[in-house]
Amino acid sequence: MILFLAGTSDARALAVQLQSKGYELLATVVTESAATSLQEAGIAHRIGRLSAEEMQELAISIGCKCIVDASHPFAEEASKQAMVAAKEVGIPYIRYERQQQKHVHPLITEVDSYEAAANLALQKGGTIMLTTGSKTLATFTSVLLQQEGIRVIARMLPNLENMEKCQALGVMQRDIVAIQGPFSQELNEALYKQYGVTLMITKASGKVGSVDEKIEAALDCGIETIVIQRPNIRYGQQFVAFEEIEQAIQQLF
Repeated sequence: MILFLAGTSDARALAVQLQSKGYELLATVVTESAATSLQEAGIAHRIGRLSAEEMQELAISIGCKCIVDASHPFAEEASKQAMVAAKEVGIPYIRYERQQQKHVHPLITEVDSYEAAANLALQKGGTIMLTTGSKTLATFTSVLLQQEGIRVIARMLPNLENMEKCQALGVMQRDIVAIQGPFSQELNEALYKQYGVTLMITKASGKVGSVDEKIEAALDCGIETIVIQRPNIRYGQQFVAFEEIEQAIQQLF
């Protein structure tokens, strides 16, 4: 049995591939939409965030032989909890990490944190589109909202929790783009033009996260872009290809 941290489209694809090869797994996800996606693929799953202790208990109860962490590149806390759980239970931890992409352009600035991105955006001003999700929205609104010459457009998934968060943080309805991707370059360009965006903020989530389309659209529109780099985590066993994950698991089983 494999305890599998999921929640993204490529994680789902990896889970399907492993199960098709005869490996039994239990996937963990945080959102209902991710759970629905796994259910449609016939992948056993559970919903909810897990502490390291809860992950240990779950791993032991299902007779887990390893933990495969295919969570989002920015799901830093989930990965850290999984590494601790694997160490405590005495089972291998295997990380699937999307390949990194490097974008070099005069309009692109890379930063190491959400806080750095918010402070840089404050200096630049203008109409800022956030495509960084709802989890860190408060980091930006606390710095940027109510500032003269700044309008914040929050683009995020269209669920009730996100809308309530926007309301609580003071993001106006007219400044919310509630939509689910993936987005084509053309759609990104249309949204930038519709809102008169002068600065776009995104994360280095990788090609599967549609970062290419966001950035290329921004560059074609002459829009400055801030890219937040991934957390600096030492995963140990880390692979970027499904086949490499399979080979690592084969050696265990």
